[in-house]
Amino acid sequence: MAILHATADITPTKPELLATWLPTQPWFIGDASALQHLGAYRFDDPDGEVGIETHLVRAGGGPVLQAPWTYRGAPLDGAESFLVGTMEHTVLGPRWIYDAVGDPVYEAVLSTTILTGGTQAELVRDLGDGRTEIVEPSVRVAGTGGHDAPADVEVRRVLDGEAPEGDAVLTGTWSGVTDPVVLAVARLR
Repeated sequence: MAILHATADITPTKPELLATWLPTQPWFIGDASALQHLGAYRFDDPDGEVGIETHLVRAGGGPVLQAPWTYRGAPLDGAESFLVGTMEHTVLGPRWIYDAVGDPVYEAVLSTTILTGGTQAELVRDLGDGRTEIVEPSVRVAGTGGHDAPADVEVRRVLDGEAPEGDAVLTGTWSGVTDPVVLAVARLR
C-alpha cells in the first residue's frame, strides 16, 4: 500500500521536476513547455523504504512518455548519474529522486510484478488525525505472470503503440486509453 500524505508540501513539486528533467533525457520527444501529466502508478517496496512511482506524460503533441522514479530518504550509492533531483517533503523530510531504471529496488519490484501477474499498489491518502481514504489509481497496470525464472526487464520510455516482444509484459490503461499498452517487457534469462 502506498501512503499519500495529503497534508504534505513538496518543494520543488513533481511537475516542476518533470519539466526540468524530462527535456534532458535522450528519449524525450515533444514540447517541454506544454507538458501534460496523464497519470501515475506506484509499486510497493517490500522493505517499505523506497517510494516507487511512474509518471505518464505527454509533451505537446508528442507521444506518451513514461518516467519511473524512486524516492529515497538518503542518496543511493553509485547512482549519481540517475539522480533526477532532490526535494523537501514536509512529512518525510529530504528526498532523493532517481530515474528508477538505475535503482535495484525498482528493478526487482518491476520484475516481480511482471512475472507474478502483480498490479499497482493500493493508494491510501493519509488525511491526518489518523484518518485515511482509499484513492482510485489514475493508471492501472498488470503483469502477465506465469513465470518464476530470473528475467531482464526493459522499461519502455516512449509509448508509441508498438508492442515489443518479450516473455512477459507489464501493461497499463489510463483515462482515454482502454486497450492495454505495453509499459515494460521481461525477457527470461
